[in-house]
Amino acid sequence: MTPDELADRLQELLRTELDDPDLEVGGLRRLTGGASRETWAFEAAGERFILQRERTGSPRTGAMATEASMLRAAADAGVPVPPLVSASGEPGTLGAGYLVSRFVEGETIARKILRDDEFAAARDRLAADCGRALAAIHRVPTDAVPGLERTDQVAQYRTVLDDFGDPHPTFEHAFRWLEANRPPSSGDAIVHGDFRLGNLMVGPDGLEAVIDWELAHIGDPMEDLGWLCTRAWRFGSDEPVAGVGPYDQLFDAYAAASGRPVDRDVVLWWEVLGTLKWGIMCIMQARAHLEGLSRSMELAAIGRRVCENEHDLLLLLEPDALAAAIARPAPTGGGAPGLHGRPTAAELLEAVREWVAGDVREQATGRVGFHSRVAENVLATLEREATMGPAMEADHTERLQSLGVADDLAFAAGVRDGSLSGDEVVRAMAESVVDKLRVANPRWIWQR
Repeated sequence: MTPDELADRLQELLRTELDDPDLEVGGLRRLTGGASRETWAFEAAGERFILQRERTGSPRTGAMATEASMLRAAADAGVPVPPLVSASGEPGTLGAGYLVSRFVEGETIARKILRDDEFAAARDRLAADCGRALAAIHRVPTDAVPGLERTDQVAQYRTVLDDFGDPHPTFEHAFRWLEANRPPSSGDAIVHGDFRLGNLMVGPDGLEAVIDWELAHIGDPMEDLGWLCTRAWRFGSDEPVAGVGPYDQLFDAYAAASGRPVDRDVVLWWEVLGTLKWGIMCIMQARAHLEGLSRSMELAAIGRRVCENEHDLLLLLEPDALAAAIARPAPTGGGAPGLHGRPTAAELLEAVREWVAGDVREQATGRVGFHSRVAENVLATLEREATMGPAMEADHTERLQSLGVADDLAFAAGVRDGSLSGDEVVRAMAESVVDKLRVANPRWIWQR
């Protein structure tokens, strides 16, 4: 369907939905969208609207109807959401399942919310706003939205990691901790599933709307609080709640609005699971590139972010071992040029990175500009690997030998079945993770 055809069909639909036979749709333009949906903005009758439409071949066909029910139930419970205008889970008029909602003014880009002066007042209250919004979400009756699924996420992500076959000793350590420390259920609730900056519309005065309900499901309400506090969603800030506030600000607001006290240890359990989930999701996204499902430099680069989550798991579970590993000096590399002489591989990568960071960044805008920053980071990673990689590989081999295992597959298997445990194992785990992160993203390394 062409954009002009889509605009004509939208116009026909909204003339009926809004009871305005003279309504005209204008300014239809494509925005960003996820793997399963398209997002469009347009104007009609002096108002701004957002259309989300399922992509052809989406694995979640029919999900728009469930999401529409979720939005209506959330609005009834007092959750700030975009006002829904029309929705269908069937192809119908617009050729696919869709949602049309009124536009909500605000910002979703995390770096702007966390840094721009415009949002200074919002940052002061956003953690509490999130607590109140989550309390409202968790008040929605679980039978108000048919079709929501319930899963054991530890088992779900255990299966996903096993299917990939990638050995990650730190992830195995986290799985064992999660199973050994699983808290009693806080009760069933409707859970947003992806409540974080990026899915929150924020204005100068605070939270304006909660968006992107694709992952809503039945679960433990503390899941949403733990996910919001996961370090990946702090975007470089030291504040634990979405990068904007302390734990107590979120917990106190949630408890006051819900009548349900928050147990910090339970939220920690869900924070650990959230960190593990995001690490496995990074593997999933990189695999989409590696297996040819969606060839993308951005997806490929995400594969090197897995170690950020390994680091964050150790920060939560083994902070002393992580601190000791960080204190180890990084290899300096260098030495005489090898067979190929100079410029070395690292020096060539440096030259290309400098060109991307200079000429390309200066001239590129929009999506190409974004990808130029991704390319610069990829080249910097390769440059560091060319410099430090050989020494790190030698150190890693020595660590594995000291544990009596041949490779990471055996290392991970030993951690999983409990045959490898104790301080020496955790120390080896932490040293390997820190070395990977020194190559992939040294800025992520925790500074005590």
